[in-house]
Amino acid sequence: MKNYYIVLDTETANGLDDPLTYDIGFAVIDKKGKVYEKHSYIIKDIFVYMPELMKTAYYANKISIYIADLDAGTRELKTFFEVRRIINEVIKKYNIKALMAHNARFDIKALNTTIRYLTKSKCRYFLPYEVTVWDTLAMARTTIGKQKTYVNWCKKNNYLTKNGQVRLTAEILHRYLTLNNNFKESHTGLEDVLIEKDIFVRCERQHKKMNRTYWKIKEAV
Repeated sequence: MKNYYIVLDTETANGLDDPLTYDIGFAVIDKKGKVYEKHSYIIKDIFVYMPELMKTAYYANKISIYIADLDAGTRELKTFFEVRRIINEVIKKYNIKALMAHNARFDIKALNTTIRYLTKSKCRYFLPYEVTVWDTLAMARTTIGKQKTYVNWCKKNNYLTKNGQVRLTAEILHRYLTLNNNFKESHTGLEDVLIEKDIFVRCERQHKKMNRTYWKIKEAV
């Protein structure tokens, strides 16, 4: 039986300590990266009802782009709980066992922080308990990040941390996978999902043991 996965990305306001989600993008894929469904939602509770808070968004300069996309129908405006219901329905439809994100620690924190804020902590967790969370950053760190070709490429392009380690952001990994050093990450939910799913596919193609969870890794730098 074929396995299906969800790749998800969030964009947030309110800083890094207590992030609140205003953009959720996700796609259903298989191990080869084929996309079966894709969704892009702007969260009404934050984006519309908290305009002052939206000014704190790291990518607040994209607000006008979101509005244009909503007008064009390329994104949908939904409440946070409508999106949660949709994700739960998709999880059941495809019997999803694993949901992944790049630097998943932050995305899961953002979703949980938002649901706790909106419910005054009556509801504390966004995802169903049975869904495992994978991190494409952890996967890349233990596969692509260890390859000599990637290490040498990062050194050549100065994609190194202050400590001299290779960088593994989604943007840099995508540049490596496509050999396009001019690529710029969109930093909008669905668009970022569609590059992160390619990172997952490349990691799977290595057919090597890898760490899939985010509990013991540092955030992307």
